Amino acid sequence: MTRPYVLLSVAVSVDGYIDDGRAERFPLSNAEDFDHVDRVRAESDAILVGAGTIRRDDPRLLVNSPERRAARVAGGRSEHPLKVAVTGTGDLDPDRRFWRHGGDKLVYTTDSGRTRAVTAVGALAEVVALGPDVDFGVLLDDLGGRGVERLMVEGGGTIHTAFLAAGLADEIRMAVAPMLIGRDAAPRFVNPAPFPGGPARRFHLEEVSRLGDVAVLRYFPKA
Repeated sequence: MTRPYVLLSVAVSVDGYIDDGRAERFPLSNAEDFDHVDRVRAESDAILVGAGTIRRDDPRLLVNSPERRAARVAGGRSEHPLKVAVTGTGDLDPDRRFWRHGGDKLVYTTDSGRTRAVTAVGALAEVVALGPDVDFGVLLDDLGGRGVERLMVEGGGTIHTAFLAAGLADEIRMAVAPMLIGRDAAPRFVNPAPFPGGPARRFHLEEVSRLGDVAVLRYFPKA
């Protein structure tokens, strides 16, 4: 079975933070980068986020461009990519925009989290239990069996860390915003983990591009 190509997408400050840690979401990107992210979404078969990101950011995770949506439909695909949520506990809020907008939704959880997830969003999404823990390799196998060829992972830090620690990321798209956050409690792109190869391992830098005042870097971790 072929697993999907996994692209991690993140926007960070120069000092490596993805938010400033306050209640309201802090915008790091600019209009040009948001449009580029929309293009990457339109090219994807599925978009994955963790339950913490859904609770904190209340994202819709839709393709915003009418032209890109029309092109997807013309190519025989759904208007929007499949939306995938990951939760270990099953703690999901059905009133979040993630569940109320777009097409099909899929939840991956644990055996212990399944009942809670079904109770919360079972009428809005398919819920799949992966066992005693969320095994991201098994998750990718299941997505591959559903025909997903390109998976875009939009966070948060716990999810990005899990994919990188397991050696499952094929590409990192990192937008670097020209600002410093410098707050101890603010979240970073990844958390401490035993990453394959440790600090001696160097990723392949495929491309650097400029979108307004944001630099976009494409890294290939497996190269």
